[in-house]
Amino acid sequence: MTAAVASPSNGIASRNKPRKERLQHIGMLWCLPYVIVFLGGTIIPMVYAFYLGLFKQQMIGGEQFAGLANYIRALQDPLLWDGFRRVLVYGIIQVPLMTVLSLLAALMLDSQRIKHVAIPRILLFLPYAVPNVIAALMWSYIYGTDYGLLGQFFHLFNAQAPDMMSADLMIFGFVNISTWVSMGYNTLIYYSSLRALPEELYESARMDGASEFRIAWSIKIPQIRSSVVMTLLFNIIYALQLFNTPSMMQTIAPEVVSSYYTPNLYTYSLAFQGQDINYAAAVSLVVGIFTMVIVSLVKMLGNKWEEK
Repeated sequence: MTAAVASPSNGIASRNKPRKERLQHIGMLWCLPYVIVFLGGTIIPMVYAFYLGLFKQQMIGGEQFAGLANYIRALQDPLLWDGFRRVLVYGIIQVPLMTVLSLLAALMLDSQRIKHVAIPRILLFLPYAVPNVIAALMWSYIYGTDYGLLGQFFHLFNAQAPDMMSADLMIFGFVNISTWVSMGYNTLIYYSSLRALPEELYESARMDGASEFRIAWSIKIPQIRSSVVMTLLFNIIYALQLFNTPSMMQTIAPEVVSSYYTPNLYTYSLAFQGQDINYAAAVSLVVGIFTMVIVSLVKMLGNKWEEK
């Protein structure tokens, strides 16, 4: 008979297995706070909103089960899709503009040709510390055609200032406010990613005769693709969920910024002004699903770009 010989590697593996399981359990404990917040702040409210959307408030009989009637109504609501059209136009203009300007600013800061780089870095980030409500009030004064800064500037040349608070130009006013507020935040993300790149990449490229533009286009930007994709997703979500600035502008220009100007503003108006909580819940869920679909498509395209 032959005796079985235990392998030393099998013994080591059996001793390490309980330790790996303990480490996995510790990792799950560290993730537990995030899971709790995610469930309490996202999943449970979405389930509750879906539940509310299944009912309808009647004048006689109170709340009654309506099935998917509220969701079908939301999908056919012209006011909701009119708001989506506005935020899509806003996003198509604002997101690329924000990305390009932030990248240019980050590349300028990283060029090592600016002395005392901390000063422009702070000045760029400073508007991000301004609340959206204050930013909207400040820019509404600047946009004034008679007594605002823009109007006074055009009056110096005896010219008529463009009415940024009009229906045709209000979207561009929102684009300007959002870019002014958030550009510094995006710039710091790109700048931090650029500072983490090894300097040897640039030195070898310069020795090969590459210009600074070529280095930025072929080395720096491709190396920070993940940061660009991340900020793109954040900016797209912000564009589709636009609320604070239109809500503030509604009090200044109510004839232009209606209660359904953006999907989020429409949902807020339904819930707190129209007191139609059930339909507002259905609309909010449709808005959330539409946002997730758009973000998922952009994420898929971003993943393909990162893999190149």
